[in-house]
Amino acid sequence: MGSIIKKEYIIKDLCCPVCASKIESGIRKLHGVNNADINFTAGKLIIKIEDAQNVNEIFVQTKDIVKHYEPGAEMIDASDFRKAENEGVDFSKKISRMTLLLGIVFFVFSFFFEFEQPAKLCFFIAVYLAAGGEILLKAARNVSKGQVFDENFLMSAASIGALVLGQYHEGIAVMIFYRIGEAFEDFAVDKNRRSISALMDIKPDFANLKTEDGFIKVSPHSISAGNLIGVKPGEKIPLDGIVKEGYSALDTSALTGESIFRDVEPGSEVLSGSINKNAFLLISVIRESADSTVFKILDLVENAGARKAPVEKFITKFARYYTPIVIFAALLLSVVPPLVTGAPFSDWVKRGLIFLVVSCPCALVISVPLSFFGGIGSASRKGILVKGGNYLEALNDIDTVVFDKTGTLTHGVFDVVKIEPAKGFLEEELLYLAACAEKNSNHPIAVSILKAYDKKYHKKIDDDIISNHEEFSGHGVSVRAGDKRIIAGSYSFMKTNGIICPAFDSVGTSVYAAFDGVYAGRIIIADKIRSDSKRVISGLKSLGVRRTIMLTGDSRSAAENIAAELGVDAVYSELLPHQKVEKMEEFEAVKPAGKHNIFVGDGINDAPVLARSDVGIAMGLGSDAAIDVADIVLVKDELYGIVNVISIAMKTKKIVVQNIVFALGVKAVILTLGACGIANMWAAIFGDVGVTIIAILNAMRMLRSQ
Repeated sequence: MGSIIKKEYIIKDLCCPVCASKIESGIRKLHGVNNADINFTAGKLIIKIEDAQNVNEIFVQTKDIVKHYEPGAEMIDASDFRKAENEGVDFSKKISRMTLLLGIVFFVFSFFFEFEQPAKLCFFIAVYLAAGGEILLKAARNVSKGQVFDENFLMSAASIGALVLGQYHEGIAVMIFYRIGEAFEDFAVDKNRRSISALMDIKPDFANLKTEDGFIKVSPHSISAGNLIGVKPGEKIPLDGIVKEGYSALDTSALTGESIFRDVEPGSEVLSGSINKNAFLLISVIRESADSTVFKILDLVENAGARKAPVEKFITKFARYYTPIVIFAALLLSVVPPLVTGAPFSDWVKRGLIFLVVSCPCALVISVPLSFFGGIGSASRKGILVKGGNYLEALNDIDTVVFDKTGTLTHGVFDVVKIEPAKGFLEEELLYLAACAEKNSNHPIAVSILKAYDKKYHKKIDDDIISNHEEFSGHGVSVRAGDKRIIAGSYSFMKTNGIICPAFDSVGTSVYAAFDGVYAGRIIIADKIRSDSKRVISGLKSLGVRRTIMLTGDSRSAAENIAAELGVDAVYSELLPHQKVEKMEEFEAVKPAGKHNIFVGDGINDAPVLARSDVGIAMGLGSDAAIDVADIVLVKDELYGIVNVISIAMKTKKIVVQNIVFALGVKAVILTLGACGIANMWAAIFGDVGVTIIAILNAMRMLRSQ
């Protein structure tokens, strides 16, 4: 068996959410399919196939399944998505809308004029076919394939029954209002899909590849890492890279929402999706298209709906059983009472027809996923990428929020604030030794020491004198400078290496240094707290979060000082990376049933903890770890995004609950009144179409939520 292959398709004109569920279930049963998910609101199908050799066969089988359940739908490879979107409304849809409009006009006309039989019957049949002929055809086609329990059958049976009983207006109204409801559903779903299409505008369409003969325009997907590309003013940067030549300003608002331009120069890293504003840039590509920032963001947003929230899965399953149960109840209600009591069949058949109309589950199966998709879209407009509705729902039941310190509660930009050389060493000498030790390290502390040495003495460390570099994560570094050994790191690292030095308590991080086994002094480095960190802690408390915790590798005194300033409930200091994971597991073990824990980190050093937590939130964009490991990414690198996304999640859940209670409540009342002979067909129409439209309008509040 080969590796898992992921294939993505667009199902164009996918109109029925219940059918989408059946398609998904059918594909999962195919031999060689590992999993299949349909994002109904995005019209996207993702299939995971166990062997590449089965791709073509599964594609053919999948198309048959789609046609079986949704004859009017068309499955297209996701790479043709833009082409599919640009084709516009097809001819069959235009005809469908014209017949509906014609049916509505003549339906209204029928209220003002009286006809004699048989002209009256012929007129109403013509209006009925104009309004509902399409539904009748779908129902007949589905029944011929064994699909009885769907909304097309429900509406057809109910409307035909009303016509047979002489309730012409009611029978036609069932079809007209059902199709109006369908049109409204299409509008809401298309609005979602258009929001994705709008996001696709950030995707670069071409790249200017540098060749021996000059620049040629090619697809970004054909570019490899290491290739040189040119970006003219006004063009989008197609792939992540490093500037080799040129000075310019970049508009990164499409990625981060930040309106201030970012200046770049040779050596600057640039992200795909940014717009070059001023001058020509020559860029060396560092990531191919699949790994570049803009394509990862698009993939994340497009596929977010595939990770369904538990309540979405419940509603889909509920609808599968709810509809046939109500159909059988309608049948029993129509037949049993007349047989038992001797009452006229026509009266009880009317009650059964009311059951059929009210039983349609569209209000739930459309509005619930629409709410979650709207919540994800609302978060993205605030610069927060949520990978699925399941994470959005999980944010409603948060017990503990655990923060990494560096780069999360603080900016992660360290500055040397004090230099304390030991006896026999000068400040410049101590800083030089520390800079030699940290020369080949990428840690923010190392960068701050090198920056301080360069700024204070206008000197740089010669690469040629540094050898035998060893870095011990969370402890320190060891190098040889010429024939001398230099180590720098924590107090415990000094002890481990047999260096005798005094222990200090101070605000900030202490980096101790030793030269050939002799203690040379320490450098105190401080990290600036984010301006919104304290507001975030209080905001989380106001949202009902029980506990906030900070984890850090810093000294106890430095960590406790920051924790006290921010109002964090608990702090654990001097932790190594693996110890952070162990702490997170401890928190997981004691959390209340049904609750979740969040970990917030910078997405680079904290990847293991992000992966271990119930919901991992990563700060910032551009890190592979941030996009790949975290469940939520704060693109703007603003910590208050945590409070925003939890608020969005709570609003989404509130709307979902409102729709479920409202839809089931109204349907239950009308079903009860209908069974008692009190509710008429017009009440049933409201119980189906009216409830659906109201639920969709309520769900669409998330689409425009800012």
